[in-house]
Amino acid sequence: MLGLIASSIIFWQVAESNAREQLHSQIAVLRAQALAVRRYTSEEIKPLLAEQSGVQFLPQTIPSFSAQTAFANFRDRFPNFAYKEAALNPTNPSDKATPWEEKLIKQLRGDTGLKEIVEVRSTPQGERYTVAFPLQIKSEGCLACHSTPDKAPKSMISLYGDKNGFGWKMNEIIGAQIFSVPLSVTRDQIWDNLVVLIGSMSAIFLVLMVLLNVLLSRLVITPVTQMSKIAEAVSMGDNSQSEYTLESADEIGSLSKSFNRMRRSLDNAMKMLES
Repeated sequence: MLGLIASSIIFWQVAESNAREQLHSQIAVLRAQALAVRRYTSEEIKPLLAEQSGVQFLPQTIPSFSAQTAFANFRDRFPNFAYKEAALNPTNPSDKATPWEEKLIKQLRGDTGLKEIVEVRSTPQGERYTVAFPLQIKSEGCLACHSTPDKAPKSMISLYGDKNGFGWKMNEIIGAQIFSVPLSVTRDQIWDNLVVLIGSMSAIFLVLMVLLNVLLSRLVITPVTQMSKIAEAVSMGDNSQSEYTLESADEIGSLSKSFNRMRRSLDNAMKMLES
């Protein structure tokens, strides 16, 4: 039981650590996909629809909108994953950072050397493994829409107004890419694996216990018990007991031979005393 408890604790700790590393790798892949969509939108879609955007603002030409829309389609198959490009001062109100997202963004802004922030966040639905990556202005093209209202496309102003999404500066961290997934997904899998582990180890331990008891009984307990009975009878003066012979090369076999020699020596000593 102690072995099962110790191995279960070690297994759980190692499995949870590996599961978090696996989640982190999956999130890294999803982020790479989101960045690819953003780049494709910026380099391919936006120039293609530039003329039409002057008449009517098209959200599809915005990298952030495209990345989050593509991820929404991804969630149809994998609903446990969540992704948001949260900003402190976004053009689209739906991208406004919540208080806990705002805290992450300010932490990234406070230390520009941070490449990511990893935390386990408690929610009413359970704990979620969350990773936040900085969103930094690295292209002058972004400032065309977000520097001052007078430089922004009129079609965008007419859709979102001129109050939000402006004043951004080059190399400024304006938001964060935030990915999260519930830990219950991995913990359920770990628990299933732990049940299999405990079951298989219990079966192995049970078989070993049975085998050890059978071998111990046949090779040690039964021979020693028989020699003990013969020794007790001889000590009470019963010399009619036959010798116990065990043809074995192990310690019990050696003990039986020594026991028989001692008994013969005792018999010879008794006969000499009688004569």
